[in-house]
Amino acid sequence: MDTPTALILIDLQKAMRLDRLPPRNNPQAEERIAQLLDAWRAAGQPVVCVRHISRCATSVFAPGQPGAAFQERFLPLAHEHVVEKNVPDAFIHTGLERWLHARAIRRLVIAGVSTNNSVEASARTAGNLGFETTVVADACFTFDKQDFGGTWRSAEEVHLMALANLHGEYAQVRDTDAVLRELGV
Repeated sequence: MDTPTALILIDLQKAMRLDRLPPRNNPQAEERIAQLLDAWRAAGQPVVCVRHISRCATSVFAPGQPGAAFQERFLPLAHEHVVEKNVPDAFIHTGLERWLHARAIRRLVIAGVSTNNSVEASARTAGNLGFETTVVADACFTFDKQDFGGTWRSAEEVHLMALANLHGEYAQVRDTDAVLRELGV
């Protein structure tokens, strides 16, 4: 990969592993995310670790709560950029766009949780801002969710619809193996 490409890891926090969450899809997502992270670090490409910090004091994502901390396997290294967000979109009120432009980074690879929330919101904005954006389908996951009509949808259905919303419009949706091949590993 000749052009700098930032790996943006979204909301890989301890709260995303709580037992009280609805059923999820992609049980291998964390392994795929770890593969991406290892490859990015080995290639010397930029890594951005995004975490949600809630404005609500009772949230599991509130400052100081154990759930707000990064999962151990996804702790950022000292030189990696950390973005703290208060809404699903990693670009809103965070300085992320400015940080990327200052480093002439125009290509982004996004992975994390949840596919239909923070991943989708961030990828939409990235695409709208003109970044060449890839969302890694097997390195994201989400949870069962009730649709607006009251029907429960499986996490896999929610995941696939969120990816369909993004693909070809805001981002390209690919799998980990394809992204790693492009990186040259």
